[in-house]
Amino acid sequence: MNIRLEQDLNKIELAEFDYKSYQAVKNNWDRVAKPLNGLGHFEEIIAKIGGIQKTDRVSVGKRAVVVMCADNGIVAEGVSQSGQEVTAIVSEFMGRNASSVGKMAKVAKADIFPVDIGINKREPIPGVIDRKVAYGTKDFLVEPAMSKEEVLRAIEVGMDMVKDLKDQGYRIIGTGEMGIGNTTTSSAIAAILLGKKAEEVTGRGAGLDDKGLENKINAINKAIIKYGFNKDSEAFEVLRTVGGLDIAGLVGVFIGGAVHGIPVVIDGVISAVAALVAQRLVAGTKDFMLASHRSKEPAVNGILDELGVYPVIDGGLALGEGTGTVMFFSLLDVAMALYESDTSFHEMNIEQYERYQ
Repeated sequence: MNIRLEQDLNKIELAEFDYKSYQAVKNNWDRVAKPLNGLGHFEEIIAKIGGIQKTDRVSVGKRAVVVMCADNGIVAEGVSQSGQEVTAIVSEFMGRNASSVGKMAKVAKADIFPVDIGINKREPIPGVIDRKVAYGTKDFLVEPAMSKEEVLRAIEVGMDMVKDLKDQGYRIIGTGEMGIGNTTTSSAIAAILLGKKAEEVTGRGAGLDDKGLENKINAINKAIIKYGFNKDSEAFEVLRTVGGLDIAGLVGVFIGGAVHGIPVVIDGVISAVAALVAQRLVAGTKDFMLASHRSKEPAVNGILDELGVYPVIDGGLALGEGTGTVMFFSLLDVAMALYESDTSFHEMNIEQYERYQ
């Protein structure tokens, strides 16, 4: 996909969501020997996957997690407890499958694809896919974080990753990120697009104290005033000005999922913000999204409500990297074990429950 202009996003054609397959999965669930809606939201999630995959023979066995890694210039304003060098350090461990998500993915049988889309490091990182757009973003209190060209290139990277993974036979894709300062960029985008005050959507990230949190909120408020943003501001311009390359890359992953008919799983607040931007840029992408967990960051509730997706894990997770997505995969496997079972009401000689509404 070659995106040259912002307007090109309006011309993107999405895959068709198959409501017949969606309903077929629903009907299959009702034939499984259990109470109606006995697995709650998991029944809806698997039905949605069926609609995306256009079949009632849902397949989630080959799964990937795309982790976008990038640095953010806003760290110069003291909004993070960690220094920028941590992005490269963690990404190096990710390239060896030795970071948190890599260790968890081994259990969940997921393949991790870390992508250097904007790490501020000259040397290539072994095991990390080199798709660098820039060596980090600018400090958005000084100037816009990215140029239009950088945003479009980052979105294209994400879309291309989805196409490549589909060609390799992957059936579901999770999202993750690594980038010191990205809870500030994501909170800034969320505050603007949701029409909320910065203090309503900004959390402590990796563990800021009260003073650090206040500094982070002030940085976001200054940016909103500096650029004159409000809830009606265009999502692309908001992303370009106060966002990050990791978020832009994930926007591309979500759009790519909708283009190529692959379900894409939202991880924490950073990928949730990317999902929101994707939906604002290309209406209909939300039909191809699933949610893994409810992040500790306060912005996530308003975003997931707007997207109409339900997070099945509410464990106060705040690790990032795509770890919530990996945990979601394991739960999905358990639900799929029942969906694929042959334990029917007929086999158990029990009368099947009927729906009356």
